[in-house]
Amino acid sequence: MNVLILGGGGREHALAWKIKQSENCEGLFVAPGNAGTAQIAQNIALSPEDFPALKQFCLKENIQLVVVGPEAPLVAGIVDFFHQDEELKEVGIIGPDKRAAALEGSKKYAKEFMAKYEIPTAAYKSFNSDELAEAESFLESLNPPYVLKADGLAAGKGVLILEDLAEAKAETAAMLKGKFGEASKTLVIEEFLGGLEYSVFAITDGKNHLVLPVAKDYKRIGEGDTGLNTGGMGAVSPVSFVDDTLWQRTLEEVVEPTIKGLSEENYDYAGFVFFGLIEVKGAPKVIEYNVRMGDPETEVVLPRIKSDLLSHLWAAAEGNIANEKIEISSDFCTTVMAVSEGYPGSYPKGKEITGLNNLSDCIPFHAGTKLADGKVLSAGGRVIALSAMGANKEAALAKSYAAVKTICFEGIQYRNDIGFDL
Repeated sequence: MNVLILGGGGREHALAWKIKQSENCEGLFVAPGNAGTAQIAQNIALSPEDFPALKQFCLKENIQLVVVGPEAPLVAGIVDFFHQDEELKEVGIIGPDKRAAALEGSKKYAKEFMAKYEIPTAAYKSFNSDELAEAESFLESLNPPYVLKADGLAAGKGVLILEDLAEAKAETAAMLKGKFGEASKTLVIEEFLGGLEYSVFAITDGKNHLVLPVAKDYKRIGEGDTGLNTGGMGAVSPVSFVDDTLWQRTLEEVVEPTIKGLSEENYDYAGFVFFGLIEVKGAPKVIEYNVRMGDPETEVVLPRIKSDLLSHLWAAAEGNIANEKIEISSDFCTTVMAVSEGYPGSYPKGKEITGLNNLSDCIPFHAGTKLADGKVLSAGGRVIALSAMGANKEAALAKSYAAVKTICFEGIQYRNDIGFDL
C-alpha cells in the first residue's frame, strides 16, 4: 500500500515511523515532512492545503491512503474534496468531513454537540461581536478565574485564563473586536475547572472505535507549569492518576457517547478523535475536542501501540474498525521536547543540530527541522521530541533526558520536570 501523510511536525514523523513498521506499507510519502521523515520516507514539497496538487500527486503515485496530520486542511474540507472527486473515490483518507471538523474548528459548535449528547463539560455561553454587554454581564456572574476561548482556530493562542474581572472584560472586548482575527469574533466564556488534565485518543470509522493509550502533556514553557502556553514541552503515557474507575467513567461518559453522536449526526468520519479532559472530583469533563492526534502526545502514544497502526487506519477508512484488535504495551513512554531559545515568542532558525548519531535507547521525533547541505538545521520553535520507553516512568524519563543532553544546537531549551506531577 502506498501512503501519503500530510504535515511536517513531530506528530507526522511519529505517524510515519509507526506506519513504516507495517508489512503492508510499500511507498511512504510525507508532505511537506522534515529532516526526520526524510530518513524513513520520501518528502514531497506540497502544502497540506493545496488540494488540487495533492490530487495530482495521489493519482501519479497510486496513493491508496492519505493520513491527515494537522487540523487546518480538515477544517478546510479536504475529506469532502477527496470524497466528492470521481478520480479519488478509491483513495482512503483519515480525517473527518468539514461538518465534523467543526468539533475542533468551532468551540461553540463543540459545546453544542456536548450539550446535545449529554457529555460532561464546563458551563458556558457564547457571544458574538455585538453582544459585548451580555458577555460582560455573564463574566460578572462567574467566580474567577475567567476562561475566554476564541471560537475558531487561533494556532493554539486563542485561550485566555484570567484572574482579574476588569482584565477579563478588557480581553473580551479585544477578542470580540478581532484580536485573533475571525477566530475570536465569536467568543466562548466558560467556568474554570480545577483538576488534573489528561488526553485520550480513539480511532473511529464513524460508528465504532478503538481506544488508544492515555497520555498527559505539558503545555507551559516554564518548570512547575509556569509561563506562557506552548504547543507542548513533553508528554507521558500512561497516566498514574487515571485509575480503573476514572478510565471506565471516561469511556462510558465521554468516549462512547461521543462516538454515538458522530454516528447519529451522520458525519463522514474515519480518523482520530482527541479528547482533552480534566478530572474534577473523580469525574471526567471535556475541555476540548480535536479531530486529529495531539502533539506531543502522539510521540508517546504511538510507541506504546504493538499492533499494526496501518491496519487499524485502513479498517477505519473502509468502515471495518469493529473487526480490529489493538495491542498496547504495558511499558511507559515519555518525551521531552527540545525547543529554540525565545520560544514561544520569536526565535532564531537555521541552527545546526549535532549529536543525533550518538543517540541510543531513544526515538528522536523531529518537529521543526530541515535538511541543508547534508546538515540537520532547526526550522521551528519546537525542534525535536526525544521519546523513550521504560518499565516505569522514571526509567523512561532517564532515557529521554539522557537523549536531550546528547543532542546540541545553539540556544537549546527544555523543561527538566516533565512528569513531575505524576
